Amino acid sequence: MLFWIVAGAFAVVCCTLIALAVLRRPAHEEHPAAYDLRVYRDQLKEVDKDLARGVINESDAVRIRTEVSRRILTADAQLQAESSQGGSGGPAQRVFMAVLAGVVLAGSFGLYFAIGELGAADQPLQLRHADAQARMDSRTSQAEVESNLPEREPITPDPEFAALMDKLRAAVKESPDDLRGYQLLARNEASLNNLVASHQAQAQVIRLKGDEATASDYLVYANTLISATNGYVSPEAQAALEASLALEPTSLLGRYYWGLMMMQNGRPDATFRIWDQVLVQSPPDAPWVAPIRQRILDLSWFAGVKDYQLPPAAGPHGSGLSGPTAEDMEAAEDMEAGDRQEMISNMVAQLAERLATEGGSPEEWARLISAYGVLGERDRAALIWEEAQEVFGSNAAALETVREGARNAGVAP
Repeated sequence: MLFWIVAGAFAVVCCTLIALAVLRRPAHEEHPAAYDLRVYRDQLKEVDKDLARGVINESDAVRIRTEVSRRILTADAQLQAESSQGGSGGPAQRVFMAVLAGVVLAGSFGLYFAIGELGAADQPLQLRHADAQARMDSRTSQAEVESNLPEREPITPDPEFAALMDKLRAAVKESPDDLRGYQLLARNEASLNNLVASHQAQAQVIRLKGDEATASDYLVYANTLISATNGYVSPEAQAALEASLALEPTSLLGRYYWGLMMMQNGRPDATFRIWDQVLVQSPPDAPWVAPIRQRILDLSWFAGVKDYQLPPAAGPHGSGLSGPTAEDMEAAEDMEAGDRQEMISNMVAQLAERLATEGGSPEEWARLISAYGVLGERDRAALIWEEAQEVFGSNAAALETVREGARNAGVAP
């Protein structure tokens, strides 16, 4: 009952304020009829002056006095009528206000009866989280989203490469247990923007590897699934991310996608907590840094974090060691051979460890592969190049950057 009393009081106050604004004139505002009276009386005085100066003759003066007097009577009658009604609006205005008040009151209560819920308690946080989880559990599948998207524009390869792709597709179809064939197919279909075919091939890679499937295998699969749906994290992509993060919990890209999924399903607070850590740990040129920095201020509000400040961008080599640069290599020329080799080896080892645990940019992968080539460790360079092709298989530009480093190491054509 208290709710209805408070709601009714607010409605009455609103209607009263509207009525006062419409019906009452501010005290300092002069009534138009009063203003007209002053003007007309001044005109009568001017007639006498004009007659005395000879500007007008007597007949004109009589005619003007008669017309002005008639107007004075009309204005005075209007002013008297307004005064007798207490300065408020006339009957038409009162009817209008009565109708308006009825509409406001009836509309307010009618709207509440239609969409309100009397006696509803505040929704607890636990219930809101449960609703978000239910929404996540019932979201649209990968196949359904792909079927509703416009067909992608494929990249037209040169005739020689197209012929090789036709042979590769035919080969894996004839040999469904050809692991190497499916790896090549997944990578090359992605380079041609055939993302559905790419993630289907990557699924076969994971099937064939079984328990030996790596975190990178699952992450490549999740990345291609998400790319195929224009950024939507489907239940299938979620399963791939779960498998990847179980094997490599520190994966920056995997955690970024996990935060994206939480944001898409009503948990921006969880997204903020995940992305805040990812942002601090990521190199500045990582592809997920820009979208995080664009959204994290808004996300901090949902997480209840007041006055959140974006962390400063990391230095040119990211949050950790970036491996030997060209300048480092040049500076090492003046060192003893043994010291130079040890310095470069330590820097390469540190970079390799960071890329394995945190991930990194395509430039850092290229630098690592190139450095292994300088050290004469072509087997390691070839191994890193193969892993890079799986990580960046769905990003042709990034893969080309890494390929340049592999060419420098002599492990890529």
